[in-house]
Amino acid sequence: MVKMGNGFMKRLVHEAIVRRWARAAGAAGSTDLSLLRAQRGRARRLKAHLDKLIHVSDSRLALPMIGSNAFPRPHDSDWAWRPELWRGPLPVPGMSSVATKSMLGDEVTLFHDCQRSELTLRQLRNRREADLAPFGLRMDVFNFDGSFLSLVVDLPEEAARGLKRKYLIRADVIVEMEKPLEIFLRLNVKHGPNVEQIVRELPLGGEEVMVEFDLAYTKLNEKRVDKLWLDLIFEGPQMNQVTLRDLTFSRRPRAEL
Repeated sequence: MVKMGNGFMKRLVHEAIVRRWARAAGAAGSTDLSLLRAQRGRARRLKAHLDKLIHVSDSRLALPMIGSNAFPRPHDSDWAWRPELWRGPLPVPGMSSVATKSMLGDEVTLFHDCQRSELTLRQLRNRREADLAPFGLRMDVFNFDGSFLSLVVDLPEEAARGLKRKYLIRADVIVEMEKPLEIFLRLNVKHGPNVEQIVRELPLGGEEVMVEFDLAYTKLNEKRVDKLWLDLIFEGPQMNQVTLRDLTFSRRPRAEL
């Protein structure tokens, strides 16, 4: 009974507070300015807490689960990762007329050499039953007067830690496009002053595709590896819409011969 009473009283207090703020909002057009200034300050403090509550609750209650790093990976992988853009909501979910070197979140950067940008980037909520990633990335390209367009994804420090030439780096991609488009993936591994690069074309004909980068064919200095990043290079992207529903990475040692 005590708990029920406490819950009932909390609801009454809440409804009273809501009515008070509703009255204040309704009267704002004629409220004395000194009182209005004080109300604005209190409302802003309250709004900050409400915005945080809504943001966190939206993240926790939405499906698939926000922050999820669950996805199929080779059983012998010692590292796997999904970038933040596909895991959780970004403070700035999109942009238009995107300038080169613009970042969406902390890990994804767009590069191009257009004189006039007619590009848009937007984080979108994945709601398909098959989706494991909570979010996706949609890129709309209209007229394109440049010679290159790429998205760069910075991999975390864990990807470089203990990396050796016997490793395979795998990228799994779920991609949709309005019309066929060539997409190349270029893995960059910085070791000391040098950068090893491996390029693979993303297979067409399937929505869920993957590529593997074999470091055995590089001149990697295993003792000086300090950074990895991936370029997604789009060939002839004009008048197309590309949606990356998911992008995940994993690494594993190659089987010993």
